[in-house]
Amino acid sequence: MATTEKTAVVDVVVVGMGPGGESVAGELAAAGLKVVGVESGLVGGECPYYGCVPSKMMIRAGNAVAEGLRIPGLAGQAQITADFSVVAKRIRAEATDDWDDAVAAKRFTDKGGHLIRGTGRLAGPREVTVSMPDGGERTFRARLAVVLNPGTNPALPSDPSLSGTPFWTNREAVQATEAPASLVVWGAGPIAVELAQAFARFGSKVTVVARGPGLLSREEPQAAKLLAEVFHSEGIKILNNTNITAVRHSAGGFRIEATDSAGKVKRLRAEKFLVATGRTMALAPLNLSGAGIEWDGKTAPSVDPHLQLAEGLYLIGDAAGAGAFTHMSMYQGNIVSGHILAKHAKQADRGSAESHAVPRVTFTDPEIGAVGLSEKQAREAGLSIRVGLTEVSASTRGWIHKSGNQGFIKVIEDTQTGVLVGATSMGPHGGEVLSALVLAVHARIPVATLKTMIYAYPTFHRAIAQALADLK
Repeated sequence: MATTEKTAVVDVVVVGMGPGGESVAGELAAAGLKVVGVESGLVGGECPYYGCVPSKMMIRAGNAVAEGLRIPGLAGQAQITADFSVVAKRIRAEATDDWDDAVAAKRFTDKGGHLIRGTGRLAGPREVTVSMPDGGERTFRARLAVVLNPGTNPALPSDPSLSGTPFWTNREAVQATEAPASLVVWGAGPIAVELAQAFARFGSKVTVVARGPGLLSREEPQAAKLLAEVFHSEGIKILNNTNITAVRHSAGGFRIEATDSAGKVKRLRAEKFLVATGRTMALAPLNLSGAGIEWDGKTAPSVDPHLQLAEGLYLIGDAAGAGAFTHMSMYQGNIVSGHILAKHAKQADRGSAESHAVPRVTFTDPEIGAVGLSEKQAREAGLSIRVGLTEVSASTRGWIHKSGNQGFIKVIEDTQTGVLVGATSMGPHGGEVLSALVLAVHARIPVATLKTMIYAYPTFHRAIAQALADLK
């Protein structure tokens, strides 16, 4: 790297080596550019160490327990003894290397990248100053681009009674070595419900405290209602329209006061307390104003179709506001690396980012996949719509599946264009079934064409045809 008196000059600086940032940095380094990747935590970010990968290992293990309990009525008798230590060891050995990112770091440096451990902040439009763990600082000036990928952190309620207590966020939950005897979960979003069900299937007595009227407020009401029914059948308690108003901890565990919308106080006791009340953008430490970027401190700042905040300054990932998903971060990273290479290495541009068909999956059982607009969102957008819905259990595959066959497929058509603008697939393998619906929404395939498709029999995805036939 060429250096001035205090500033190293490189081609690209990537601040935040989560999935999208690692993808951009690795591709550009492999293309021969001088790339600095800046990371204060683990290379790879939240997903492989505290999010997607370890939590899905837990969920897979819990689902295996549940499936074993479904053997009566399907295949005879079985005796199931759940052991959380098995999946805890797998998370350490296979997913996280005991929360060591040496492999991921080497993956980047082997491509020619230069990894800097520290916290980066903007000192100019294409200048990044890194605060190092030893208290020192280094500054890098990028000739071509700075890519910001700050991600998000667990959002903690401003409740002083939390301070000093050993509550869990998702990060501590996936590091558990045993399932607690009892668990209170504060929150009703995807992380909350996934972990609640996973621990319950390993014997934890779980209570979910939802600040709103139900679970998964972003999803279709049919999904929230069905998941609540499943939770009740599995012994998971749900307190709706309730807020945590006091938290105390002692050697005996947590004592929690939960107050509902009518002012009634319920006192809860639990060995562990999981706070899963959302995520917050980690933009503040970046000092956007140092590059002349205005930010209100709350909403995601505006970017152009190539995800630029300004010329040569890109923002990707959770904090970009198009969806806090690993797949979205990597998609955006692909757009950005393609844009940089198109401008500076004369390669083909990969187009601009689109967000009308971002898929998401909540990995509960039944699994909930969704894409595009919900029915409520479509109506609020002023669209003239038709809605179709079919129960998975009413399909031939659902009837064959028998135990654990709850679910539905819901499709939303814009009658002006004749294409789907949203869909939900809930049920066994709901996220996998969603793929056909994602393609339909993304490519704006006419509903008339979807109705002429041949859907394999007997499959779960065949219920898509039944939902389309129900459009009205």
